[in-house]
Amino acid sequence: MSLTTRIKAIAAATLAAATLFSMAACGTSDSSSDSSSDSSSKSSTQGFDTSSIKKDDELAAMLPDSIKGDGVLKVGTDTSYAPAEFLAEDGKTPVGFDVDLTKALAAEFGLKPETTTATFDSIIPSVGSKYDIGISSFTVTKERLQAVDFVTYFKAGSTFVVKKGNPSKIDSSDLCGKKVAVQTGTTQEEEINKANDACKAAGKSGIDIQSSKLQTDVTTAVASGKADIFYADTPVAGYAIKQTGDTLEALGEDVGVTPEAIAIKKGDTKTAEAMQKAVQKLMDDGTYKKILDTWGVSSGAIDKAEINPAAE
Repeated sequence: MSLTTRIKAIAAATLAAATLFSMAACGTSDSSSDSSSDSSSKSSTQGFDTSSIKKDDELAAMLPDSIKGDGVLKVGTDTSYAPAEFLAEDGKTPVGFDVDLTKALAAEFGLKPETTTATFDSIIPSVGSKYDIGISSFTVTKERLQAVDFVTYFKAGSTFVVKKGNPSKIDSSDLCGKKVAVQTGTTQEEEINKANDACKAAGKSGIDIQSSKLQTDVTTAVASGKADIFYADTPVAGYAIKQTGDTLEALGEDVGVTPEAIAIKKGDTKTAEAMQKAVQKLMDDGTYKKILDTWGVSSGAIDKAEINPAAE
């Protein structure tokens, strides 16, 4: 994730708590005693079961003693960005597809996973000292590559979302005169504001921009018909689609896609190579895809884990 995208971190942190509201607004039961509602709430944060993943002795042997010596894989993450990393309903337990990936990697190395909540900008400086690695939706940039080494595991961009079947026949390339929902302070809001200016400059009807502080409100706007379409980060959009029982669907291809990666201490070649092979094994044996499917973010899947890819 870019620092600009993190503007929405506080709002994203409330997504787990707001899940029941979001689902109720889309027609599911909001009764606390309803068993199906309880089940939906639990399934939204329980994640993928990694207990069947066995230690790979060859991979474990690749890790330096500085990491595996204490039997714990210490990971720093900013738990405010659902569905990648956020806190469960208890307000304490880290969950999300990045957290599941952490558990899977730890299992491959025969280590106990330890995910620690930290502020986003404090993680990279602490990798190699406080944390063994950082997994927190880090997009690969030239600046970050000067501070840490990276192993890619995901890709993310921006996605348009409409009601399933696109009943309003929305064309994302021409949103003039349409009702577009976005989360306040995001890069997507900036882009829609620019598109609105372009519409007006061309003498067309402006875009009815519905800006909300919470992504749950953005999602509900489209699901309820208040807005025609919403625009959000790809994993956030995928999670919203899953949480609303497939009431919604993505429209068109993802925009502005960039790789996300695990942050590793700069120059720690052994750990970088071990992580690359461990991630690749999860990709090859299907575990990686199952983790992403659990959270509704399979559109961000990649098939090759790379060390320090080229960055813009």
